[in-house]
Amino acid sequence: MAIYLPETTQTSAGTLTPRQIVAELDKYVVGQSAAKRAVAIALRNRMRRQKLPPELAEEIAPKNILMIGPTGVGKTEIARRLARLAQSPFLKVEASKFTEVGYVGRDVESMVRDLVELGVSMVRDERLEEVRAKAGQNAEDRLLDILLPPARPVAPDEEPGAVRDAQQQTRERFREQLRAGRLDARVVEIEAREKAFPSFEIIAGSSVEEVDINLKDMLPGLFQGKTKKRKLKVPEALEYLTQEEEQKLIDMDSVARAAVERVEQAGIIFIDEIDKIAGREGSHGPDVSREGVQRDILPIIEGTTVNTKYGMVRTDHILFIAAGAFHVSKPSDLIPELQGRFPIRVELEPLGKDEFVRILTEPRSALIKQYMALMDTEGIDLTFTDDAIRRIADYAQTVNERTENIGARRLHTVLEKLLDEISFEGSDLENKVVTIDEAYVTRMLADIVKNEDLSRYIL
Repeated sequence: MAIYLPETTQTSAGTLTPRQIVAELDKYVVGQSAAKRAVAIALRNRMRRQKLPPELAEEIAPKNILMIGPTGVGKTEIARRLARLAQSPFLKVEASKFTEVGYVGRDVESMVRDLVELGVSMVRDERLEEVRAKAGQNAEDRLLDILLPPARPVAPDEEPGAVRDAQQQTRERFREQLRAGRLDARVVEIEAREKAFPSFEIIAGSSVEEVDINLKDMLPGLFQGKTKKRKLKVPEALEYLTQEEEQKLIDMDSVARAAVERVEQAGIIFIDEIDKIAGREGSHGPDVSREGVQRDILPIIEGTTVNTKYGMVRTDHILFIAAGAFHVSKPSDLIPELQGRFPIRVELEPLGKDEFVRILTEPRSALIKQYMALMDTEGIDLTFTDDAIRRIADYAQTVNERTENIGARRLHTVLEKLLDEISFEGSDLENKVVTIDEAYVTRMLADIVKNEDLSRYIL
């Protein structure tokens, strides 16, 4: 289902042109056409690459992207939507969480291990879908074996075929009752397997690395997973048995191999806050060797092999998208080798009043639509006038200009304060039709926005 060699793409994402990819991203992210073009081209090049002969495809490295722009303008959302569109394993990490080798903290290789875990989870879910019908049938048969009395021996004067037919008819009648829910009140006793012995994590050097030393595998006779009898109602027993059958039908070795291949060929890692490690050495402060973290990240992006519990994973063809506000530092403050690994650079534009109006109304999951849906659960018909939406956008821009510019995230704080009364009293309101107009917005927000100290703390 995802894009990975040597198989071909099985989804419509494989046929999307860069223009169509941008159109898909437009449904969720407002503006930022330059960034959308860059990621659309990067994704399309992946699709082009998989159509090449393997020898040539191996030589083509992904064109990593560096997004530069203030907070709250859509950097993370663009990367997340792109990964969902491509059905690729996607991981978002904060560059500031990592430390140089030798210091206590997360090492950079853990991002690849986390991505592999996500890949395994994706492939396992896909395999579960494939075996769900078969597992359900097997679980049904096991439950019928528990519900029905054991087959009695055939008497000398009986015809064996007739006895078997009668037993089969009884079994099918029970199956119909089970599917119709007429046996849901019955309680059955099943053999439930206790959880297997957990894996150990070994502290290697200064960081915790999962080496996956599993005593159950080392001493197979000691931890076989004891079984105990549990009494469950029929629906719960059927669900438990179905899960057991699903695990039996899935080959985890095959899942691990497919996940590693998918991560290697289609994985996307989004490194946020990369500007926080962009300072040069020689600066005084509490930061632990920021340039050292850059040197550690470099081989991962450049292409190396990382040891994970599912096997060795090569990072040569993982797409890296880095992002940072670069308020204090600038991209040229990164070490030259790391700069060279991000050949595509896009600057995201700050958002203004017009963009805020579009963010509130246009995307599929626009904020206004979210609040209307939330209030609808209480039976409240909440509507916003066009004037009110423009006033909300105007206030959000004003607060961003006077205090910190946090982009579209300011809309969340403004709307929460605006709808505070309705959210609190919603369930008790007699009038279930509420219209938010410009006058209401002004009454709720004007004083807070006017007072700079108040807006700094409240919005």
